[in-house]
Amino acid sequence: MGDVKVRLPDGSERVLAEGSTVRDLAASIGAGLAKAAIAGKLDGTLVDIATPLFDGAAVEIVTERSPEALEIIRHSTSHLMAQAVKQLFPQAKVTIGPAVENGFYYDFDIDHPFGPEDIEKIETRMGELARTGQKIERQVVSKGEALKLFRDMGESYKVELIEAIDGDTVSLYRQGDFVDLCRGPHLPSTSLCKAFKLTTLAGAYWRGDEKNKMLQRVYGTAFVDKKELDAYLERLEEAKRRDHRKLGRELDLFSFSDEVGAGFVIWHPKGAMLRTVLEDFERKEHLRRGYDIVVGPQILKTELWQRSGHYDNYRENMYFTEVEGQGFGIKPMNCLSHMMIYKSQLRSYRDLPLRFFELGTVHRHERAGVLHGLLRVRCFTQDDAHILCTPEQLDAEIRGVISFVNDVMGIFGFEYEMELSTRPEKSIGSDEDWERATGALLGALKASGRSYEINEGDGAFYGPKIDIKLRDSLDRKWQCATIQCDFTLPERFDLTYVDADGERKRPVMVHRVILGSIERFIGVLIEHFAGNFPLWLSPVQAIVLTVTDSQLSYASEVFELLRSLGVRVLKDFRNEKLGYKIREAQLQKIPYMLVIGDKEVESATVTPRYRNGANLAAMKPEEFASFVSDEVKSFK
Repeated sequence: MGDVKVRLPDGSERVLAEGSTVRDLAASIGAGLAKAAIAGKLDGTLVDIATPLFDGAAVEIVTERSPEALEIIRHSTSHLMAQAVKQLFPQAKVTIGPAVENGFYYDFDIDHPFGPEDIEKIETRMGELARTGQKIERQVVSKGEALKLFRDMGESYKVELIEAIDGDTVSLYRQGDFVDLCRGPHLPSTSLCKAFKLTTLAGAYWRGDEKNKMLQRVYGTAFVDKKELDAYLERLEEAKRRDHRKLGRELDLFSFSDEVGAGFVIWHPKGAMLRTVLEDFERKEHLRRGYDIVVGPQILKTELWQRSGHYDNYRENMYFTEVEGQGFGIKPMNCLSHMMIYKSQLRSYRDLPLRFFELGTVHRHERAGVLHGLLRVRCFTQDDAHILCTPEQLDAEIRGVISFVNDVMGIFGFEYEMELSTRPEKSIGSDEDWERATGALLGALKASGRSYEINEGDGAFYGPKIDIKLRDSLDRKWQCATIQCDFTLPERFDLTYVDADGERKRPVMVHRVILGSIERFIGVLIEHFAGNFPLWLSPVQAIVLTVTDSQLSYASEVFELLRSLGVRVLKDFRNEKLGYKIREAQLQKIPYMLVIGDKEVESATVTPRYRNGANLAAMKPEEFASFVSDEVKSFK
């Protein structure tokens, strides 16, 4: 028997006997680490704790507090759930059960529809299995052996998965009476699944194809300990209270109707006002940054979409129609019209950069199963812009957009993360153009001084992109802003400018949105603020309330005056108790309530009451209007 020498993260080396595992290495370092270890990393690859070491490997011990721990815990807990389901419902067939961002799920083929009482039983059995501390073991077998095993068990979905695997061997994981096909790694024992909760039920087609059978998906989450689990579950409850669909109904902002069609928003007066305020803000911010406002048509000839590459690479997301025998595509993006504006006249390098901005309404086909309130719709408006510039101007333009994003996210109080998405498999354009575009985005990211991640293969089909993912008050991530660099479409549409040397050159095009979909952003805002919008954004800024009918005349004067002075104001002159009217205004999350009683009538004042119950001193209506104006300015 020889020895193996391995390198630790601090650069030190250790020599162990041949055949030693990650667990043995942890034990050689200390008893505490051996107890805490749940997995390892060999040359950067996650492995089980029982994996043998090899000579020269760089080794890291993974504990419950390592960044990789949660995924391993959640994946192992999904197997624990599948084991519990098989014990309780032997007729169920198991399919796949991965860890996902906030937990895990497992899909089952079972004729018996799961209900809340079944979920409770499954979770209880999971707890019992975890407490038994069953050993979780990895086993590598031939494909033939695995196929026989799962065929004998009647697990047809596993057979299908194995048949699609390249290679002669597959890995299995066993725990007690349960065996599953899996790459791993997993926890060494079920006893380490200590804090979990099954959360929701959903339907899911096998392999995501609606032509396949509908399966039952059980979602859950798992954490290192109960304290973290309880904190997460409380955030889930808070998220339910903030759900934009629920608040949208309660605040009378928008609705959906089956008669209209799934995925199409109907904006009510308050919601339309909220949207108008947001769009007016957008127009102002773009104009002061040198953008020109443009508007393009809703449908364009199919030939244009073929030339752009959308027809070949994006048509499954598009709607098409025909007018007098001519095919048209309803626009899913605004870039084609903006290129037509650029081509409408000869451009000089002195004209560049040109920044075309449009609050453009687009239509995209989304499957009914993924539609979700304002967050995923079929018709939405983008704060879309296309910057056409010389290659020499590209870096400054991308930096300018990053600065724009930073300013706007600061106004709304959002932190955000950035990632660079590279060339996807389905794409157009030359390797050289993709390298130039990716390099430009990468250079601007580095110059920004902010950290970023690389998202391989998730760029647009015409160019790489920077995606900005904002974090809301519940620490959830949302994709909103994006910056895309494109050398390809200017080539396809023969866009040129006359350079200083008199030669015609090709401009670069930057596609970008700041808020993204207005609908989606409003949905995020509703949940971020829990409907308590800042005064500048609130669709209703104040409501005038009377104590009795004797104040009606003066209250009407105040209402009309405030409205004429630009305050977004409502009135409640009903013959109801004042406490009831105040409570209703608070439920509507109106920032200020102006109570008009006999004292206010005599002094010709108003007494503002903030939605949290705090009272301001009595003031003249004109003073209140100025107060609102000053507070609005302080927000923006």
